[in-house]
Amino acid sequence: MFSSVLQVALGGAVGATLRYLTGMGVFRVLGPQEFPVAIIIVNVIGSFLMGVFVVAAAQRGLHHLSPLVVTGLMGGFTTFSAFSLEAVTLYERGAFGYAALYVGLSVGLSLAALAAGLLVARGIWA
Repeated sequence: MFSSVLQVALGGAVGATLRYLTGMGVFRVLGPQEFPVAIIIVNVIGSFLMGVFVVAAAQRGLHHLSPLVVTGLMGGFTTFSAFSLEAVTLYERGAFGYAALYVGLSVGLSLAALAAGLLVARGIWA
């Protein structure tokens, strides 16, 4: 258990650092952007790498590295990769309705929760 927690912490630190560096790199190459290009790049790369790792873990018996890679590294780099994995897993299992519901609820409720958080915080600190 403690080993898994250390793996998550290490992976999370590395992933968050990579997300920050990617954002800075995109800023240096493209300059300031009105559209969140860096976040899209991080989300797409993270989702791709999550897919690669899931197959590699299954084929090579690397499940013991899941706390480090999936939860830590990919979670620190982008939580969108975990969302993508869950949505595609539901789809591949033939649970099309659940996959659509999961995507809709995740996006819709997350946006609503963020908006609610903004309203509450602005009410407190306005």
